[in-house]
Amino acid sequence: MSNERERSPRRGMCAAVLCLEAIVLGLTTPVLITIADVSTGVSVAIGLGLAVLCLLLAGMLRREWAYAAGWAVQVAAVGLGFVIPLMFVLGGIFALLWGTADFLGRKIERERAAAYAAFDAQAGGPATD
Repeated sequence: MSNERERSPRRGMCAAVLCLEAIVLGLTTPVLITIADVSTGVSVAIGLGLAVLCLLLAGMLRREWAYAAGWAVQVAAVGLGFVIPLMFVLGGIFALLWGTADFLGRKIERERAAAYAAFDAQAGGPATD
């Protein structure tokens, strides 16, 4: 039961958003090269760099600073819209998903902590396995 108490719904939802976003950002690399006429080196650095950053951040969400870095990735994804206009839409969608996962994850964690506290108070202490 203690493992269930330690599991973070916020971390899980935000990691899922980042993993899906990594795919989209990785796929911007060929679009940058062919449609936006950006050099190959810059395209790889931007597209794959952001994709790798998303995957690394998904694994670092145990730290609070990683959520702020996740917001920075959302800004970068929307900012790609200046080069690939469709990224205004896709980046906006992922920013909305990120914000929703962050907000709802925090809410679920607060409510779950309150429920466990009420359960522990009623049961006379934390339950053990």
